[in-house]
Amino acid sequence: QVQLVESGGGLVQPGGSLRLSCVASGSIFSINVMGWYRQAPGKQREWVASISGGTNTKYADAVKGRFTISRDNSKSAVYLQMNSLKPEDTAVYYCHYVGSWGQGTQVTVSS
Repeated sequence: QVQLVESGGGLVQPGGSLRLSCVASGSIFSINVMGWYRQAPGKQREWVASISGGTNTKYADAVKGRFTISRDNSKSAVYLQMNSLKPEDTAVYYCHYVGSWGQGTQVTVSS
């Protein structure tokens, strides 16, 4: 089973940006989907974005136009560039790949 490690979370003011990274312990295959999910306090985990191949991306309506998912298969990594952050984006963000989850990274958007 692939081990996933997220990084890049933190505290940012509304309107700010963060870039999350997720690195897999083993090789990843471009055909397989990699995704980002998030879970806010008291809420269920929700899907944020996913990418298959190199360019086939999908986004939840709540983040469309603000977040960008990308991947680097040579580094077994997936990224989430988050711009124009809002307080409602506050959550723990998780990386997902073929049934494996990372430990999560906290993103807090607050003034």
